[in-house]
Amino acid sequence: MDLMKEKKFGYGCMRLPLLNKEDQTSFDYDLINKLFDTYLEKGFTYFDTAYTYHGYHGEEAVRKALIERHPRDSFQLATKLPLRDFKDNEDMKRIFDEQLTNCGVDFFDYYLLHNMGSNVYQKCCKYDAFDFVVKKKTEGKIKVVGMSFHDTPELLEEILSEHGNGLDFIQLQINYIDWEQPNVQSRRCLEIANKYNKPVIVMEPCKGGTLVNIPKEAEKLMKDYNPTVSTASWALRFAASQKGVFRVLSGMNSMEQVEDNTSFMADFIPLNEEENAIIRNVAKIINLNTAVQCTACEYCTHECPKNIAIPKYFALYNSIMRTTGSFSSQMVYYNNIAINHGKASECIGCKQCERACPQHLPITTYLKDVVEKFEKNSIIPTRK
Repeated sequence: MDLMKEKKFGYGCMRLPLLNKEDQTSFDYDLINKLFDTYLEKGFTYFDTAYTYHGYHGEEAVRKALIERHPRDSFQLATKLPLRDFKDNEDMKRIFDEQLTNCGVDFFDYYLLHNMGSNVYQKCCKYDAFDFVVKKKTEGKIKVVGMSFHDTPELLEEILSEHGNGLDFIQLQINYIDWEQPNVQSRRCLEIANKYNKPVIVMEPCKGGTLVNIPKEAEKLMKDYNPTVSTASWALRFAASQKGVFRVLSGMNSMEQVEDNTSFMADFIPLNEEENAIIRNVAKIINLNTAVQCTACEYCTHECPKNIAIPKYFALYNSIMRTTGSFSSQMVYYNNIAINHGKASECIGCKQCERACPQHLPITTYLKDVVEKFEKNSIIPTRK
């Protein structure tokens, strides 16, 4: 299969629309069905989910909205082996079989080692995770094997030099904010993937929505150049324009997003030199206005002993840091969230969140900043 000839746009299923944002299983199937159907009608076929998405229920949601409603040959399905979750060789097999059941399929078109990094690499070597997925490919249970990666270029090179023969592609976080960020290093990681001739799928091209709702000053630069296109289109086109990238994912949860993204990705046109210059200026403005580079993936919350709503607090904190006047509305949101979640001040410093964070953020330090903004001299409701 020549991956570089594949359609450049995929549907990311990490943030499917919900009826109740506090309940990760309350899927809005009426809307999800319409979104999936429209995406398929536009000529696109690739759906990306994972074992851990939506509190370990994401695969089942994709089965109900996609697999049970469309012929198997009308779509491509990707899911992932959770590297933090499996215990040993037998557990990998158990999880894989469970995923086939969750999704209601006999094979996966694409299958990835999920969230590879220094915290799980030695574990994968110990239990032969790389050999496991290759074996499943040989058995016909997987068509294309890959790895999603969140770590340093140096580790990526080590992995590809040792295990690259078994990997058909790499999934990387690439966007114009993380292009030179020292904690992500999108550009360098992409260069390593190109060095080893590994085609790349891009995740987080809009950085969890950060590059959709950008400062007015930055948005003006884009609108002055082309007033008819969305800010999201700039982010997706930046990612898709990079050498070696064969697909860009977008986690769409509204019809407007599906219609917009499919419109410019159907006949993709790479960024020109002038557009790239605008992107660089936009990135500078955003970096000056974003205190915490969080993508709201929520990996940090899965094992938090205090049930602290970390991404939600960081979103409110970023909003406050961009505000020059009153921030009473953000305070109200913080107080409401704290009723059913741990306050930022309840952090015990165990740092499991930092070990889980794909962005390698100093979360416990940032939580102290949140405390300063939201809890000092503020009345927080008692949690039920």
